[in-house]
Amino acid sequence: MGKSTEHTPSILKNKLFLYLTEFFAGMSVMAVELGASRLLAPYFSSSQIVWTIIIGTIMIAMALGNIYGGRSADKHPDPGRLYARILIAAVWIAAIPVLGKYVILGVSALLIFSVNSNFLIIAAFAACMVIFVFPLFLLGTVTPSLAKYSVGNLEESGKVVGTLGAFNTIGSIIGTFVPTFVTIPSVGTSVTFLIFAGILLVLGILYFISAGRSARNVSHHKEATDQKAVFVRESGGKGKMIVSVLCYLCCCALGYSDSFAFWESNLAYEGESVYNYLQVKESGRSVILSTNVLFGVQSIYMKNQGLTGMYYDYAMAAPLMLKDREPEDCEVLILGMGTGTYATQCRKYFGDMAMEGVEIDDKITKLARDYFYLPEDVPVTTYDGRAFLNAVNQKYDVIMVDAYQDITIPFQMSSVEFFTLVKEHLKEGGVMVVNMNMRGTGEGNINQYLADTISSVFDEVYTVEVKGSTNRELFASCGTGMIANLETNRRKVVDQELFNMMERVASLLVRYEPGTYLLTDDKAPVELLGIQVIDEIIRAEVAYYKNIYETQGLKGLLEAF
Repeated sequence: MGKSTEHTPSILKNKLFLYLTEFFAGMSVMAVELGASRLLAPYFSSSQIVWTIIIGTIMIAMALGNIYGGRSADKHPDPGRLYARILIAAVWIAAIPVLGKYVILGVSALLIFSVNSNFLIIAAFAACMVIFVFPLFLLGTVTPSLAKYSVGNLEESGKVVGTLGAFNTIGSIIGTFVPTFVTIPSVGTSVTFLIFAGILLVLGILYFISAGRSARNVSHHKEATDQKAVFVRESGGKGKMIVSVLCYLCCCALGYSDSFAFWESNLAYEGESVYNYLQVKESGRSVILSTNVLFGVQSIYMKNQGLTGMYYDYAMAAPLMLKDREPEDCEVLILGMGTGTYATQCRKYFGDMAMEGVEIDDKITKLARDYFYLPEDVPVTTYDGRAFLNAVNQKYDVIMVDAYQDITIPFQMSSVEFFTLVKEHLKEGGVMVVNMNMRGTGEGNINQYLADTISSVFDEVYTVEVKGSTNRELFASCGTGMIANLETNRRKVVDQELFNMMERVASLLVRYEPGTYLLTDDKAPVELLGIQVIDEIIRAEVAYYKNIYETQGLKGLLEAF
């Protein structure tokens, strides 16, 4: 290493351990980044905006770590300092499953009464800064420090630094794929953090064990004063290892939990898939699926098998908008099947109609069979909705579009090109029904963009507000006479509950007058538009509690909860 190796731990005399340190540090950084997305998603969504915050925060931490690591290595060229930082990073990462969820809720609680706009963005950024910046700052010191310890002379500096970079990159690649496809789906986010924290812990322990052995070898032929210094260094290394291992074991005992909604006591199921956080809650009246801890109900099953009181009921009007076709003879495709609420209701009220669904998350489909009584003869294809339309030639009488990525709309299923594809898969006079789950206000809100986009493709577009929710249902057709067909067909409905529901829908439908707001594959800022609506919803909800706090103080606020 270009200097005396008398005091160098034997494990560092071969550069392989330094390269492995770089490899596992790169792997752990990417694993923590992916774990961060899964930790934040149930609270703040998994949108591109949240990913941007995570990536930006981590790059800030790594950049600061690079600067500090280089300066520290020049000033104190002691590898023990680096491996001590790795031990600290390991313990911090292991503590994330124990404390991370409480930090997120604590940060959110502090900000929700003081932030009037962009709450999710600010809260997600603040949570990232508190939870992830410090350990990733420490891991950011690895590369410049190892460059210092690895380069023996200028003639080999390019080769050594290049090899370090290669090991870091390869580790990062593996650290990208393993959490996504192996650890998170199989053992969950919490254990994923613990696994990679354990890897870092082992690196630090191996170094300090080797350093201790080297120190003892040196002490055999040194003066007493040197022996005393060696003893101090060796004891310090042991202390760091013991404290780190004890802290890690405590985190393993306390942090092994896949519960994000830890305040809930009546969950029938809680888990994760490659795409979603999944929560099934059962009551005496219903079973519901949520893919976000704080927002919304994605699917529902009513135990009395009646109407839900939600947007699914309004969407039941779509088969009645067809001309000269009985609902039970319709072929229906659902893009964004979820747990099959719409399919189950159509089967109940319209008979044995041909239903087919597309759902990208196969774990949701399994929950549909296990908890939501989706009929076995209703096929569900595990695929992206748009990719499915590109792959099949079949045409349908009704296509329902209810695809959401957590609480945001996938941009590829919101554009002119997508709705043109839907139109091509409808039979003559067929109807598309779209669930728009965020009713925005003001000019240029997300629903206006969606409705204008759809109106640029379809000839006839009607909307209806869903009572008691933020949802709006949109019906579109390339023919004419949807409303006339509904008036004719709804009178044939025998079930009184459904008849009353269809009467309400018919009375509330409004023909949409299109504007010029369009979403295309090239430009579809659905995340930003969605955030604006969520801000409106949060402000409306928080206003009630702010008023209580202002008039009754903290005691009144606690009583309200």
